Amino acid sequence: MTRKIILAVTVSVMALTATACNTVRGLGQDLESVADDADEAI
Repeated sequence: MTRKIILAVTVSVMALTATACNTVRGLGQDLESVADDADEAI
């Protein structure tokens, strides 16, 4: 029983970590795009 809970928590954490990495990468690209557009506007 305890092993199943630990396994479920581990899998959940790994899935959230993978999702967070993609989200942070996308956020960085969005910020870079906004900065480039601001430079062109000025």
